Amino acid sequence: MKLIIEIITGAISLLAGMWITIKAFFSPVVTVQYPRQVIDITPMFRGHTKLLADENPDRTRCIACGICERNCPSNAIKKVEGEKREGEKKKTATAYILDFTACSQCGICVETCPVGALAFSADYNPVGLKRSDFCWDLVKEFEKRRAVI
Repeated sequence: MKLIIEIITGAISLLAGMWITIKAFFSPVVTVQYPRQVIDITPMFRGHTKLLADENPDRTRCIACGICERNCPSNAIKKVEGEKREGEKKKTATAYILDFTACSQCGICVETCPVGALAFSADYNPVGLKRSDFCWDLVKEFEKRRAVI
């Protein structure tokens, strides 16, 4: 009697497993063949930080105050420098070095920026062979983006 109960229990378990497998086999595919197909990035995605443009699209909003550098818990922002250009009232960033290997993407730099000069980028696949490939000057990156547009 015990043997018959074990056989029935095993058969039910086997059928339940087969049902799950058959159901998964006929359900739609959710896998994307990356890099041939790319899915849309969600609006809340946090890539590395980037500098935003001012009213004049040729320069950044960053005034090189250094608040983001001081507040970064990971010390990922290595250097923020700026200069006061002739005819302007405030400083303009000339160098903004970000070490993305140290960045924890906490967002404190974006939140504490008094002029709203920082935002998260949608760049989700930065590639490099050495750590130094992920140490970026965001001012130069901003100028590259502007040259493309």
